Amino acid sequence: MQNVVEALGAARTPTPATRRCADLPPSPIPMGEGRVRALILLRCLALVGLCTAAALCRADDSAEFPPELTRFEPAAHNPVFTAEGPGHWDVKMRERGWILREGDVWHLFYTGYDGTRAGIKRLGHATSSDGLNWARDPGNPIYGEHWTEDMMVVKHGDTFYMFTEGLDDHAQMLTSKDLSHWTWNGFLDIRKANGEKIAPGPYGTPTALFEDGRWLLFYERYDAGVWLAQSSDLKTFTNIQDEPVLRPGPDKCDRRFIALNQILKYKGRYYACYHGSPGDSKPAIWSSNLAVSTDLIHWKKYPGNPLRPLSENRSSNLLIDDGKQFRLYTMHDAVWVYFPVHGSN
Repeated sequence: MQNVVEALGAARTPTPATRRCADLPPSPIPMGEGRVRALILLRCLALVGLCTAAALCRADDSAEFPPELTRFEPAAHNPVFTAEGPGHWDVKMRERGWILREGDVWHLFYTGYDGTRAGIKRLGHATSSDGLNWARDPGNPIYGEHWTEDMMVVKHGDTFYMFTEGLDDHAQMLTSKDLSHWTWNGFLDIRKANGEKIAPGPYGTPTALFEDGRWLLFYERYDAGVWLAQSSDLKTFTNIQDEPVLRPGPDKCDRRFIALNQILKYKGRYYACYHGSPGDSKPAIWSSNLAVSTDLIHWKKYPGNPLRPLSENRSSNLLIDDGKQFRLYTMHDAVWVYFPVHGSN
């Protein structure tokens, strides 16, 4: 599009020859039919150029944000999973949960608690054969020794690594061999690019991936931005840069708050599923959004964000490949599923 715009701009820039013509006195010949037709033709050509530029822009957006990742409609029956309610350990559920397909089994991890803000957050687990009908783990909560919420899981080798928020929104890690029994490995040590410790305060919503022989970690601070750090030992993570790689705004759906939920690699690009909020109400209303990158540092937000109307207040979004197509799941404060508009459910 930039080349087209530059070409249009160049066409409007007077050359020495056209400047000389512009200096001539008005023609004594009345504007006839031929001159009118010429002016109309020039205006049509200009409109064609602008339309071409707009079409190229739309084509570029379509390539970067294909419909299979952006256009979804709710399943006929929602939500597909909720907290058990009063009288149970999970009176409510909150924040980001995680869905993982391992073989023919779908695994859902979620945060359950007593419904109070101060209530201890514990790890729940459920399984499914189709990602729609879930059976709770009879051992729930499967981990409760430490405050555990806002989790995600990465399989590397024969080990599952869970990155999650702990007490005071500090990122921590647990490991497992079977997805049912988890061992706490401690809080993550995050450093600035120069090796100094980051300023005291929360560093949560950890989202990790293993890429090119190193661990990468996205995290947020106060939901005011998303940072990217790297590690070779899964203990100390060092910022790649000390500026956020993803910031709130400018659109209303994420104007004030932002947190990254998932990194998806698809057709040579990285996609960030993230949630955002305008922050203009209490409690805050959150939305599900998408951004794209080729290097994990520079991100372009989907022009059609949010993926679902802000009024629905559905967040903590994940894109899950069911073997045929991508499904959109939102996790807070119940699990909802959405199918591609062009697909079937």
